[in-house]
Amino acid sequence: MVYITSWPEYAKRAEELYAAVPTKTRYVVKWRADKNELVLKITDDVTCLKYKTHSSLLLNRFDALNLALMKRMRARAERPAPPEPVEETMEAVSPAPAAGAAAGGVQVQVQAAPAAGGGGKKKKKKGKK
Repeated sequence: MVYITSWPEYAKRAEELYAAVPTKTRYVVKWRADKNELVLKITDDVTCLKYKTHSSLLLNRFDALNLALMKRMRARAERPAPPEPVEETMEAVSPAPAAGAAAGGVQVQVQAAPAAGGGGKKKKKKGKK
């Protein structure tokens, strides 16, 4: 474990560590109330980087690092976009517009009401008579 004393160096090395092995990297934030210190730790089971501070002025930088790491994590989990449907096949398959529909072919979807039963309030208990 290496405690890094400089914030810019810690932020840079933390992002590099995550970029190198995103599937194994863990990021831990710990607040130690007894000592009033914030401890940040990032590890990939081979390298462990730690930073601790007592200063509340560092919170903006801490938020910026969190946002940068979250953007990287989110970018890894993106799925490919589904293919867009072809309009010609959709028109051939779609049913004829219902009576009273607009002439422009606009269809309005109506949601069904929730099924009855199971929901609502409980019955009141009857007291002794």
